Amino acid sequence: MPATANVRTLRFILLAFFSIAVLYKIFTSSSSNYSPSLNVPPAGGSDIGKIPPQLPKSELSSGDTKPDSEEDQSPFSHGTTPNAKNNFPLTGTAPGKRANATFITLARNSDTWEIAKSIRHIEDRFNRKYNYDWVFLNDQPFDEQFKKITTRLVSGKTKYGLIPKEHWSFPEWIDQDKAAAVREDMRQRKIIYGDSVSYRHMCRFESGFFFEHELLADYEFYWRVEPSIKLFCDVDYDPFLYMKENKKKYGFTLSLYEYKDTIPTLWETTKKFMAEYPHHIVEGNSMKFISDNDGKDYNNCHFWSNFEIGSLNWLRSPAYRDYFKYLDRAGGFFYERWGDAPVHSLGAALMLKQEEIHFFDNIAYWHVPFTHCPTSEEDREKYKCSCNPKDNFDWKGYSCTSRFFEMRGWEKPKGWEYQMN
Repeated sequence: MPATANVRTLRFILLAFFSIAVLYKIFTSSSSNYSPSLNVPPAGGSDIGKIPPQLPKSELSSGDTKPDSEEDQSPFSHGTTPNAKNNFPLTGTAPGKRANATFITLARNSDTWEIAKSIRHIEDRFNRKYNYDWVFLNDQPFDEQFKKITTRLVSGKTKYGLIPKEHWSFPEWIDQDKAAAVREDMRQRKIIYGDSVSYRHMCRFESGFFFEHELLADYEFYWRVEPSIKLFCDVDYDPFLYMKENKKKYGFTLSLYEYKDTIPTLWETTKKFMAEYPHHIVEGNSMKFISDNDGKDYNNCHFWSNFEIGSLNWLRSPAYRDYFKYLDRAGGFFYERWGDAPVHSLGAALMLKQEEIHFFDNIAYWHVPFTHCPTSEEDREKYKCSCNPKDNFDWKGYSCTSRFFEMRGWEKPKGWEYQMN
């Protein structure tokens, strides 16, 4: 019996030793062959941190993903964002001084979730590093949900204002029957917003009153932001401070032709204003941008005002105030459908010097249906742009940006001809 027990014990030891050897072989072999799709680096060797070979290049971050030390072996060093090595700051505020400026949005309570999207674009691409304030205006009181959602998204202070009734209603000199007949005619002709009363109030307010609101009284510059817009590139400098330090008074990203049927008498009214107020028209203005025959006719070019960065002091100037009052008395906001974009544009073109108007080429912007995407590949790389350059509207036939470049005597950026269609 003792001999038999010794044999059994020896067999058990040999079997256990053999099992341990087999298991060791299995585990040591599998530890160097993780599935690449898991994106888990091996424990050692020259393949640490390499990109899985079977993934297409377009799906990966372009940054260096090979860690330099044990501290670098974190989720942020393997193609995920934010990525400190690719200059995506995790936290922090940009150093330096600020301009006296604010964002300005005209919105309703029903716009809560669309303006929330816009705010995230502005904050993520720019304002989280600069913390500028945001002023919201409405012709009705903002509800608590609108205030709660927008306040928690904005890195600066938020302010909520009610538009005075006299700035959002028919002035006493408007013939209501005539205005109603115009709206009906435009409805039948299917002119966009042609039958809308609220759209006309909005255009009049944006043309002549928003900068008079008490919440904007202490600011010098504004950046207008609409619901449902997008920014496609990082804004890694301060556009407000750029405007101030370079003596700019109006900035745009997109320009195009206005619908002729909405402004049939706007230019004739403007010419009458010019004749009565010649001292408001500056030398070195941008007449060549808005007219092809020295002011005889208006070519309908205008800056698209749903994006604009501008000087509130200029809009409050005697020249612009006189211009708006003249237009307002003429009644074209209600007897036609004058938009704030051509009104701002004609004012800027006639009352500002060419060098006081700035084209923000490096702020990639979208508002349905148009996109501004920097033409330059170098800029798109520098500012980490996500826009498709083929969508850039600047050089297409309905854009007026080519005219602006020609007026300034600028060469178009490299590659513009590939974005014409």
